[in-house]
Amino acid sequence: MSVFSATPPPLRDIITSFNLRADKSLGQHFLLEPGLLGRIAAAAGDLAGLNVVEIGPGPGGLTRALLETQAAHVTAIEYDPRAVAAITALASLTDRLTIIQGDALQVDIPTAIPAPRAIVANLPYNIGTPLLVRWLHEAAAYRSMTLMFQQEVAERIAAAPATSAYGRISVLSQWLCEVDMQMHIPASAFAPPPKVDSALVRLVPRAVQPLLAEIRAMERLTAAAFGQRRKMLRGSLKGLGGTALLDAAGIDPSRRAETLHVAEFETLMRAMLARGG
Repeated sequence: MSVFSATPPPLRDIITSFNLRADKSLGQHFLLEPGLLGRIAAAAGDLAGLNVVEIGPGPGGLTRALLETQAAHVTAIEYDPRAVAAITALASLTDRLTIIQGDALQVDIPTAIPAPRAIVANLPYNIGTPLLVRWLHEAAAYRSMTLMFQQEVAERIAAAPATSAYGRISVLSQWLCEVDMQMHIPASAFAPPPKVDSALVRLVPRAVQPLLAEIRAMERLTAAAFGQRRKMLRGSLKGLGGTALLDAAGIDPSRRAETLHVAEFETLMRAMLARGG
């Protein structure tokens, strides 16, 4: 049985009807193939009973796939007035879809949408990382976050130590969440095709989350450590305590940031806070 009161028009017809040519300034690239959209929704795991948040629905392809799951409700946050009109037309066919018109960077999701929540989104390329950082600060508010990024950004999020992609966002993401790379999406799957491939990453917040002060401290620590990643830690962390801090954490001052595992960064962060950092 369809989740809609009537069959929605094809996505390409929606794009034509609402003049939804992709706007590069908004980082828009649309996915239209139903099979792929279904796999993305399935990669989010069991959504039964959850209030699912989608960012930048565009013509509503992923929205439709999410409504086909057992999610309790889908809320789409959209900035582009053209896409708001398109998704409003879709909402007229179901009582399980709500639209919030606005900038996703400004929407307080935990206040606007009741728990339990999950985020599933093909993120606009130009705000993907800032959105992730914001959501990581409030990770306890979500059951999961299944997010599409440019391939390079996704690889940084999931990167292992001692690799060139490993950096600040790797440490913060993996400290606060279990991170899994779900699938690769070629540029050719999008309309219009971007210049780079994309990848889907699933983040499941850890059961115990640190205090906000600890997250802020970890951000200061990783900013210093990776800000001069070619330097030994005794040099890059000089402003935070240098060798004395590293000795207190039991970490060799001659190591470089990319060699430290997430647990070692946590040890270093706690040593920094203990020293009044």
